[in-house]
Amino acid sequence: MAAASSSSSPPPPPASLSGAPPPDSENPKIHLLKQIRDHEVALSELNSLRPDRVVYQKNGNIFFKKNIKSAITAEQKQLDLSKAQLEKLSSLN
Repeated sequence: MAAASSSSSPPPPPASLSGAPPPDSENPKIHLLKQIRDHEVALSELNSLRPDRVVYQKNGNIFFKKNIKSAITAEQKQLDLSKAQLEKLSSLN
């Protein structure tokens, strides 16, 4: 068995001191952009399914069985809300 190296490197500086961008939780614009992208991907996936297919949609901590049309409508509504929040955030800056 090999012995552990005796040289130790200093711990990395905190993100606020290293010049790295803040995590998503601290940057709402990046968080909203990721949310928008997630909704766009979900819509694309839903649009690729057969119209008679049943899907499960998460509402809170519970999944509900829905048809494709109502799932697309709900996802489009979420996308529109996220885009509106991003526009509001951008207009403040």
